[in-house]
Amino acid sequence: MTFISHLRSRTVTLWVLLVALILSGCGALIREMPGGAPTQEASGGAPTQEASMFRANPARTGVFPSDGPTTLSELVWTFQTDDGVYSSPAVADGVVYVGSDDGRLYALDAETGQEKWRFKTDGQVFSSPAVAGGMVYVGSLDNWLYALDAETGQEKWSFKTDGAVVSSPAIADGVVYVGSGDGRLYALDARTGQEKWRFKTDGAIVSPPAVTDGVVYVGSDDGRLYALDARTGQEKWRFKTDGAIFSSPAVAGGMVYVGSLDNWLYALDAETGQEKWRFKTDSHVGSSPAVAGGMVYVGSLDYWLYALDAETGQEKWSFQTDGAVVSSPAVAGGMIYIGSFDGRLYALDARTGEEKWSFKTDGGVYSSPAVAGGVVYFSSTDGYLYAVR
Repeated sequence: MTFISHLRSRTVTLWVLLVALILSGCGALIREMPGGAPTQEASGGAPTQEASMFRANPARTGVFPSDGPTTLSELVWTFQTDDGVYSSPAVADGVVYVGSDDGRLYALDAETGQEKWRFKTDGQVFSSPAVAGGMVYVGSLDNWLYALDAETGQEKWSFKTDGAVVSSPAIADGVVYVGSGDGRLYALDARTGQEKWRFKTDGAIVSPPAVTDGVVYVGSDDGRLYALDARTGQEKWRFKTDGAIFSSPAVAGGMVYVGSLDNWLYALDAETGQEKWRFKTDSHVGSSPAVAGGMVYVGSLDYWLYALDAETGQEKWSFQTDGAVVSSPAVAGGMIYIGSFDGRLYALDARTGEEKWSFKTDGGVYSSPAVAGGVVYFSSTDGYLYAVR
């Protein structure tokens, strides 16, 4: 049975929409033109430690350099968009960037939540933005990847694929890597948008690619995880699971960790693709794993967050929420932050799994939190972006 026929939670609406939209498309091209003029400028203090892309870094480990709050002291600010928010925020140079189902990418002052600018696409923005070199990169369900000036929101270039861009871009060594619903992984020059290479899989690519040590790792709806040469796109190895891979792989300590909709989390040798261990959950693993301190943390649609030994896969602890966990855990200063479709953001002790605090929203927390300057930024299907500490 397919992922959607198995699913029995409120996430079904999202995934039906995703699967319906990622299979449509037109032709690939680049355009260089101005667009998305800023609507408002704002100034404010900048957090001193920042995250610049989904899962904090190109290796997608989910480890943030900032310490996170161990107790919940205040709701710093909220910002309302015009629709639900599934995109995960990125924080850089005192600005929070996040997409929305309303088709826009927003840039907000990280300290005050005041809007600096917004950019309109022609589709919903599920993709999480990446920030590097004064540019912001984000995909849209309109099939385009956009590159914008991080300060003004002005469009620098855009690249059209043959399918919806749900995948969140990774940036490494001046190259943007992003997957598309057309089944291809694209490598583009970060400055110009010029295509360097493309690699075709046998299914839509929702999985955000991971890049480290000259290798790109990406999952596909065809159930395979691929390892490619980052410079040429040549395949190094592939690994087959029994379900679609929506999870982003995380690469650490010579291992690649990735979830599959076959309910398993896999640990593979990063060099060869050889399986080291696997861990079974009771439902689909769409959450992207985090790796820190010899542990792997991952959520499942069975409502649980699992903490496993990174070397053996042995379960160390688990934490049950009241909803599906599609959100990916963020690790910061000995804490784990994770969202659930029960509407809460949870803060847990990374070593023991003890709940330290939680924060309730009026929607499901599908997106993955980002931590910068001691503040946790996350979004909800209620249409709001939240900043708490």
